[in-house]
Amino acid sequence: MLLLALETSCDETSAAVVRDGRVLSNVVASQIRLHAEYGGVVPELATREHLRNLPSVVATALRTAGVTSGQLEGVAATRGPGLPNALMIGFKAAQAMAFALGKPCLGINHHEAHLYSAWIAGDPPRACFHEFEPSIALVVSGGHTLLVQVESLLHHHLLGSTLDDAAGECFDKVAKLLGLAYPGGPEMERLASQGDPGAFSFPRPLMREAHDDFSFSGLKTAVRYFLRDHPGMLADPQAIRDLCASVQAAIVDVLTTKTIKAAVRIGARVVTASGGVACNLSLRQKLAEGCQRHGIRCRLSEKAFCTDNAAMIGILAEEKWRGKVAASQWDEEINPNWEIA
Repeated sequence: MLLLALETSCDETSAAVVRDGRVLSNVVASQIRLHAEYGGVVPELATREHLRNLPSVVATALRTAGVTSGQLEGVAATRGPGLPNALMIGFKAAQAMAFALGKPCLGINHHEAHLYSAWIAGDPPRACFHEFEPSIALVVSGGHTLLVQVESLLHHHLLGSTLDDAAGECFDKVAKLLGLAYPGGPEMERLASQGDPGAFSFPRPLMREAHDDFSFSGLKTAVRYFLRDHPGMLADPQAIRDLCASVQAAIVDVLTTKTIKAAVRIGARVVTASGGVACNLSLRQKLAEGCQRHGIRCRLSEKAFCTDNAAMIGILAEEKWRGKVAASQWDEEINPNWEIA
């Protein structure tokens, strides 16, 4: 099947062309510089940028793939979760294009697409579902932290999620407390690489609890109080590096410990990690090391597919059509709060 996929759930406008499990193109227009001035994503600005960028991004994706719109056999787009107006741009554009071409359209859950993005690999990239094994999936980004048991392709259920802040949100909020540039997570990681992760002790919320839920708001609050009690800390560059390393260590410890504990409990032979925070080198290393200690295979989403992208939307849509999932109805609307099943 030859299909076009669109992703506009937050602040990246992306279009990809996928055929028979292969990613023929994956174009992403980022809005980081636009939102940096405000220290976070401004939904109204994100929506305007999607409107401005989508036509050229789609044209580039088709041209790079060497296909025309008339050759498409289907269109897919993120239906949710995400920013409502941002989702509307991509999903309604996909519906309109599919209607005009007389082809099916499929709305995709953004979290599910991240989950299965760990099975996209190679050069050129393609779906490696022939290598699939039942797994425990960690899906972690600025907006969500999920632990999912995947019994078989397209069959999974949620084990746990964050009760408050997501891991990426904690990174970003702590970075803001430290006065770091937006986006805060990558900047914290850069500074942490030059710091001592054992310099300061911060809580690891819910790390030893029997359940699979996460909580990161308490860690963020602990950093706030720490800075209040050490007012001169921000004037010392090395202290900031040590602080970044210590906070990063706390977040990574929680994510890796709970993920591997769930995998051991269930007897999963594979652990996957995906989403924007899965770009973090420390998280990637600690997960790989922990899995190796327990004889579990670790499959990390390639960095190009960790952040929001349309290729993961297209790969999942194609697999769903292959599994006989029905196309979306023409009157189907976005679902900004669409929870993973």
